[in-house]
Amino acid sequence: MNTLLQRALDLWCALTRALDRLQPPAALAARLYIAQVFFLSGLTKTRDWETTLALFTDEYHVPLLPPALAAAMGTTGELGLSVLLVLGLGGRFAALGLSVVNVVAVISLSEIAPAALQQHVFWGALLAGLAIYGSGSWSLDRFIAPRLLKHQSGTRL
Repeated sequence: MNTLLQRALDLWCALTRALDRLQPPAALAARLYIAQVFFLSGLTKTRDWETTLALFTDEYHVPLLPPALAAAMGTTGELGLSVLLVLGLGGRFAALGLSVVNVVAVISLSEIAPAALQQHVFWGALLAGLAIYGSGSWSLDRFIAPRLLKHQSGTRL
């Protein structure tokens, strides 16, 4: 029985090591996927700014902000934060910022189809994971942060 238990533990440890090795590419894949979604949305808004302003005036009801400001902030956030997320530079900041854009997008629509809502929930889950766990070891954060934070031991980005 002891050898069976030991074998099971050895298999579990091997599986855990394999999954640990998948963390960097999985984080990169999540960053690339989410960044593409928001970056393409931002590009769409810049292609026809008059239509974008009309949508923010008539369709998207962003609380507390004038439509033109909401359109500019949302578009800038989608484009700029997506680039940061791809690079993994300020990855947690970018993930949190895109989370705000995601939540505001859902709140600002008067009606949202169930499938669209599910997409936003999925994006939110990916962004939450990136904000909580960071951009992963395949990111600029991993290369730059140790140099910026050498005086603070134990800081993890």
